[in-house]
Amino acid sequence: MAKFIRIDMGSRTAEIGACPEKYAGLAGRGLTSMFIADEVKPTCHPLGKYNKLVFAPGFLTGTSAVNSGRISCGAKSPLTGGIKESNSGGSFSQKMARLDIKALVFEGLPADGKYAVVKVDKDGVTFDEAPAEIMGAGNYDAIKVLQDKYGPKVGVALIGPAGEMKLTAANISFADPEGNIRSAGRGGLGAVMGSKGIKAVVIDDAGAPAVPIAKPEEFKSAAKRFANALTTHPVTGQGLPKYGTNVLVNILNEAGGLPTENFRRGRNEWANNIGGETMAATIEERGGKTTHGCHAGCVIRCSQHYVDKQGKYITSGFEYETIWALGADAAIDDLDAIAYADREFDEVGIDSIETSVAVAVAMDAGVIPWGDGKAALDLIKQIRQGTPLGRILGSGAAAVGQMYGLTRVPVVKNQAIPAYDPRAVKGVGLTYATTPMGADHTAGYAVATNILRVGGFVDPLGKEGQVELSRNLQIATAAVDSTGMCLFIAFAILDIPDGFNALVDMINARYDLSLTGDDVTALGKTILKAELDFNRRAGFTSAHDRLPEFFEEPCPPHNTVWDFTDEEIDSVLAF
Repeated sequence: MAKFIRIDMGSRTAEIGACPEKYAGLAGRGLTSMFIADEVKPTCHPLGKYNKLVFAPGFLTGTSAVNSGRISCGAKSPLTGGIKESNSGGSFSQKMARLDIKALVFEGLPADGKYAVVKVDKDGVTFDEAPAEIMGAGNYDAIKVLQDKYGPKVGVALIGPAGEMKLTAANISFADPEGNIRSAGRGGLGAVMGSKGIKAVVIDDAGAPAVPIAKPEEFKSAAKRFANALTTHPVTGQGLPKYGTNVLVNILNEAGGLPTENFRRGRNEWANNIGGETMAATIEERGGKTTHGCHAGCVIRCSQHYVDKQGKYITSGFEYETIWALGADAAIDDLDAIAYADREFDEVGIDSIETSVAVAVAMDAGVIPWGDGKAALDLIKQIRQGTPLGRILGSGAAAVGQMYGLTRVPVVKNQAIPAYDPRAVKGVGLTYATTPMGADHTAGYAVATNILRVGGFVDPLGKEGQVELSRNLQIATAAVDSTGMCLFIAFAILDIPDGFNALVDMINARYDLSLTGDDVTALGKTILKAELDFNRRAGFTSAHDRLPEFFEEPCPPHNTVWDFTDEEIDSVLAF
């Protein structure tokens, strides 16, 4: 029986028990969201005693299934005030699965206000005082200290200075197989971890057996079909490995959906300077890595090592959304300047999307000039310094907008809108409005069908078909987020039916089940209903499912506007 571990940070004790029956058939986002909906008081303060933080691997994590190494983190979000699931790569999740741990639940608050390192291994859970040298330090150095102390192969989840300050954009960082950083970025869950006095969680799977497979030959066959779908699809097999997610800069610019200068237009003249093609050429010229996996078993390998002119590592996991936010939305026409900012986001442990959008809002307020990369980096470094302005920036785009009296603040449910203008990519606009997570493109990535023509085509500038598209993708995503799979598998399984069938077949072979595609859809609906119900009990209404008024302005070059009625928006998740 899989283990379910509750860790009380008030008493620094752990209770290791069998997974409750009601959670036995869940994993990943399905487990974190159902658990939070069951056990967290919806009206509680997110940093108070009633909130809980839960880590859960997916159904297929720890197996030989490619791209199955994601970990889900769940809690009530201090940024949105609603339920939150945020997931990440790294090695932590696969080690949890090999130790047969269904969930790690962190409860209570420390009586002494001190920070601890929680260690989990096959013998149980132990608590150490956090080493003084990692308090307030950057995450890269902190990971090195922890892996020197606990072993070079341990998995690490930790918070940076932003989490220690409990800033509402603080993330949870995870060490990848090379000791670099991946992040559960959105929603401020690093602040929840900080409130519980957890500087880091170290997991050591030494001596753990392989993850059991009920029907190994059937699993092996399905895993081979699934990998074939990913490696033969043009997006997951060619575009993402070659250019990373940043391949989208030029695509969105051409489509007129690349938000520029705080969402004033959807196209700019410098996009190619910051695009994936330029980035890949720069990395290759300087001797960096153009392709890299964020966890063992990744075959898409959309990450990379971005290096300086001397070939020295700056950052990895240099994603489209971060590059867009600083490069187009804040108009910083310099990949090196953006890379150093991305490095600082990782060091301080903060959501690079939320904070980059906050930088653009600060530029709009006249705090620093548009396009000034040095001023932006100096501003971002104020977060680690804990200055008043740094703390405001680290509390997100809405906080910056409120502080400076702006109405042009791109947020939904207090979370920053990323990377795709909802007037020019209307399907994802409906996802921003309605997902219980706050504005989050990954909750229902309609860009795939609106722009990339994956899974069919729905005109991005029109309204027809968008409600159904956003609904179906949100349902499917909730289910995929429960498997431990990287969301990018969706490109392949939307276009290649056998890829989706192989995914279901792997789950059946792993657990000796007989699930169908309809069962997967039903799981996605169940998860979304639980999340929506939590938010309703927390005080959310349909009025919170609305985009800011400034999206009624025409968005050049197409001059389209956000024109969905309240009734149309409310119908998205009315199932």
